[in-house]
Amino acid sequence: MELVAEKKEQESINSNNNTTNTQPPPAAYSVPADREIEDRERIALDLKAGLHPLKHKFVFWYTRRTPGVRTQTSYEDNIKKIIEFSTVESFWVCYCHLARPLTMPSPTDLHLFKEGIRPLWEDSANCNGGKWIIRFKKSVSGRFWEDLVLALVGDQLDYGDNICGAVLSIRFNEDILSVWNRNASDHQAVMALRDAIKRHLKLPHSYVMEYKPHDASLRDNSSYRNTWLRG
Repeated sequence: MELVAEKKEQESINSNNNTTNTQPPPAAYSVPADREIEDRERIALDLKAGLHPLKHKFVFWYTRRTPGVRTQTSYEDNIKKIIEFSTVESFWVCYCHLARPLTMPSPTDLHLFKEGIRPLWEDSANCNGGKWIIRFKKSVSGRFWEDLVLALVGDQLDYGDNICGAVLSIRFNEDILSVWNRNASDHQAVMALRDAIKRHLKLPHSYVMEYKPHDASLRDNSSYRNTWLRG
């Protein structure tokens, strides 16, 4: 990534982080009081240190499986925490050192989730939710993944408090992006998130988004098959 592009994107994160979303999230998705207190204290300390705090603290996770090899290790044990960050500065330090999608082996999953939320269907923040799924050719997935990461980190998507995180799944013939939300039964919020993703990523009309609740994934033990909704 060129230095000029990085500077522009960093400025975009700064400006969007200090801008209120045009559509406030429903009260049902409000952050717990103790988390709000922790975030306020963290932001105050970062500002005092001359840094640019993000609205949320995030964690990058990584999952790598060996193709064709069955293992007794659980999926949860395979998920490895890479790094956490809470300021614009610390985000760029870690992001610039992450491998790009084209260089990642298949199958690999890269997860970006808010602190306190594990990238598991069973996590308390995820268990009642689901995910929007978008499939990309491997030649373009990196650009869309980067745009999505910047949108999440900069809190640029509507109904941001309803979003838990995002996953990049590297597969043999395609790459898959998914955005996880808290409540699969809130149809209005689910569709609003779809529209926000389409708008921010500037998705061509040829791309189809699919939605699947996590409880359905638990039943059929599949992340991306048997989706319930297309839009």
